[in-house]
Amino acid sequence: MAYPSDLRIALSLDSLNFFLADVRDGLGPYLAIYLLAVHKWDPASIGVVMTLAGIAALVTQGPAGALIDRTRSKRAVIAVAALLVTASCLLLPFVSSFGWVALTQAASAVAASVFAPAICAISLGITGPRAFTPRTGRNETFNHAGNAVAALLAGGLAYLYGPVVVFYLMAFMAVASVIAVCCVPARAIDHEVARGFDPAHHNDHEQPSGLKVLLANRPLLLFAVCCALFHLANAAMLPLVSQKLAQINLQMATPLTSACIVAAQLVMVPMAWLVGLKADVWGRKPMLLAGFLILPLRGVLYTLSSDPYWLVAVQMLDGIGAGIFGALFPVIVKDLTTGTGRFNVSLGALSTVFGLGAALSNSLAGFVVQQAGYNAAFLALAGVAGIALLLLWLAMPETLVKPSTGATQARSATASQTL
Repeated sequence: MAYPSDLRIALSLDSLNFFLADVRDGLGPYLAIYLLAVHKWDPASIGVVMTLAGIAALVTQGPAGALIDRTRSKRAVIAVAALLVTASCLLLPFVSSFGWVALTQAASAVAASVFAPAICAISLGITGPRAFTPRTGRNETFNHAGNAVAALLAGGLAYLYGPVVVFYLMAFMAVASVIAVCCVPARAIDHEVARGFDPAHHNDHEQPSGLKVLLANRPLLLFAVCCALFHLANAAMLPLVSQKLAQINLQMATPLTSACIVAAQLVMVPMAWLVGLKADVWGRKPMLLAGFLILPLRGVLYTLSSDPYWLVAVQMLDGIGAGIFGALFPVIVKDLTTGTGRFNVSLGALSTVFGLGAALSNSLAGFVVQQAGYNAAFLALAGVAGIALLLLWLAMPETLVKPSTGATQARSATASQTL
């Protein structure tokens, strides 16, 4: 689907993904450092706050997907959510009690739940399903590049001015993301295509609940379980590393955490780009298996040394696993829901399921640390990751349906025009 301003659309989406990168995940591991260094919280309390934020995101993922399916104001939803996330985080330096910190982070998580489905919907509505895979790879590429740049800035500025500087960096990125989304032309978005609707599959526009979509589609359900286990194993690893770094050298904790993030994000950039280029050729499952294989390996390697530079080097492996997973996730959901008009509802349903894994991850790791130490926590997470890998390998089918040669050529032409 081509428009006179194709270049403007592509650059606007690139900019949106770049600047929104620092906003969509909130404070992330910097929250653990801030609470540990400034307010002297224990790891278990930090884990509970992060879990509560995860649960808040969990219960809003399905409604967020349904909202994006129904609304024609997708750009406004992103802009409002970006400002709400930033406002919640800017309040954090002025509160210190458990209740207020939990409330601000829960509010941030609720607002951020719309970002993933909104960006995917806008991308699908602009490119159509045939060019969606390369566009998603490009979205993730710029997202990871934005994370890397933001982490570099956060590390350098935090070293000079303290951990609180990351709050103000987020405010700047939020304003820039609002400007970027306003530059996406509203007329370029086909809102029926954006929710994956095809009259050949359904004659009505009724939207089922996320739970109904999930339970009625066995491959989608299997993928959801794999994703939940992946995030149960992965979500707590970087916060654990940041806490370990804070114990080793408190002054260098934030810069070293930024180095961990930058190292991983720099690896994610080519991984996401590779998915965009090759996922329609090599298939989804082989690439996803490679991403899942990295996670248990990473968990074990963290236990081999407490040297800060070793921890940063191991974190680079996250770039392979998370880079592949992040780019393939919406593509596989699109594969399993093409033509049904249920894309964003399904995306929200799966986000709810794996969000549960991510929410429980920090509490699981925090309590294991309290009882048995950091190495035991890393090994426990590696065990969960191994189960996810086995389930994906043995039960999950390939979701790519290879088109005919003519269709492949048409898709390539469409992709070159749109991107």
